[in-house]
Amino acid sequence: MDMSTPALLENYVAGRWVAGDGERTALTDPVTGDTLAFVSSAGLDLDAAFAFARDTAGPALRALSYGERAQRLSQIVATLQANRDDYYAIATANSGTVATDSAVDIDGAIYTLSTYAKLGASLGDAHTLLDGATVPLAKDASFAVRHVFRPTPGVALFINAFNFPSWGLWEKAAGALLAGVPVIVKPATSTAWLTQRMVADVVAAGILPPGSLSVICGSAAGLLDRIGPFDVVSFTGSADTAATLRAHPAFTERSARINVEADSLNSAILLPDAAPGTAAFDQFVREVAREMTVKSGQKCTAIRRAMVPVEHFDAAATAIAERLAKTVVGNPRNETVKMGSLVSAAQKRAVLDGIAHLQAEAETLYDGNRDAVFVDANVNSACVAPVLLGLRDGAAGKRVHDTEVFGPVATLVGYRDIDEAVMLAKRGQGSLVVSLYSNDAVAMRAPALALADAHGRVHAVDPSVAKTQTGHGNVMPQSLHGGPGRAGGGEELGGLRALRFYQVRSAVQGPAALVEALTQDAVELPTS
Repeated sequence: MDMSTPALLENYVAGRWVAGDGERTALTDPVTGDTLAFVSSAGLDLDAAFAFARDTAGPALRALSYGERAQRLSQIVATLQANRDDYYAIATANSGTVATDSAVDIDGAIYTLSTYAKLGASLGDAHTLLDGATVPLAKDASFAVRHVFRPTPGVALFINAFNFPSWGLWEKAAGALLAGVPVIVKPATSTAWLTQRMVADVVAAGILPPGSLSVICGSAAGLLDRIGPFDVVSFTGSADTAATLRAHPAFTERSARINVEADSLNSAILLPDAAPGTAAFDQFVREVAREMTVKSGQKCTAIRRAMVPVEHFDAAATAIAERLAKTVVGNPRNETVKMGSLVSAAQKRAVLDGIAHLQAEAETLYDGNRDAVFVDANVNSACVAPVLLGLRDGAAGKRVHDTEVFGPVATLVGYRDIDEAVMLAKRGQGSLVVSLYSNDAVAMRAPALALADAHGRVHAVDPSVAKTQTGHGNVMPQSLHGGPGRAGGGEELGGLRALRFYQVRSAVQGPAALVEALTQDAVELPTS
């Protein structure tokens, strides 16, 4: 594809492509600094965009059954697969990712859509979802109640982060579109190109009713002002921004629903039995190093705190550092490079500042930047090599349990016993995921349950699943994605559980004949 002439990426709203007419923001290559494209959302008629999605696209989507909408998801999958090579080229240029990291975003999105297409097909020709059995409200059962789910008559607004321009769109849109709710996506400006291109390909294919999928590139100004009581908002980003959003009248006065995925100090815990030389120890080391380097550590689910028994601290530090030292960092276009750049110069500054902040209380166990030679990338690139910090007395730390550095950075944290390890993991104040590593599956039962109330996902690994486990940081569409507390308190995916966010649950009370009639053109909502 031609990337030689930077273009202005248009917005797709109210069923048509519209160029912003105000100040443009440049999208750049984080390795070379070259300008790739421009975006602007200035001058868009947002009232018309939201009205068209609600009043035109919404009814057209809901006229289709769940099964028919699932077929549309399958057609989107085919369209994305046909243009996959172009998406990889955009990811390399705009996100600075190597091919294996681009796959996490692009192929992960396609897999998620495929999964929801299959799950949706199981709902068949239904237009209504049932929630539980009929419950009599009269002694003779003449008057009863049944709970039903109906698609919300509003729109789903996605305000997404920079690190997953593909998966961040489609893991949310899969549930929304299957539910029958039109989508307006506002991708992070710095990496908006991939999102915009994917929307353009789906629009061109004519798969969905016009206005079912809209994209706004550039500023998010004015979007929340258009959110009404039946709209839903999904936000991925910082906790500070999430707090600002939650204070908006869209939520405090109009009671629109919001799902938040925010900062997360995820942990990996090596159980006491997993001594150096055992299979579980080796798996822990591999996973920590991998999570630090995949997408240059720019994953909301990446391991930020790796917890080990104090007696294994030095062995773990040496083993992880040895793996990190083999990581070749630089321009993702060079085949020898295993880890690309951060997404921007601004992100590089934030990561380096974060490392310095943690170094005030943690020792530096490995710093690949000390003698770094970035392949085919100069000092002005956004490349940062992996950094492993260490805190032998985990309970004495504060910053390592409060500060997330969104890059190839993790802290090795020592603990005295498993109860302290659980306590330290919970000092993250709510996380997306925690992983456990042991040579004994049953030994992980107690800590898994103890950690479940503070984590959206508990990922346990023993030698029997070394080759089949899906990875600490990989978000599978069948599993819940989200987390309590600091992680945002949100829930996404989880199989067909994802549909609930886009549905309104109502209790229909009436004569038994009416309640029985509700089962026509309806199906019980499964949980998987």
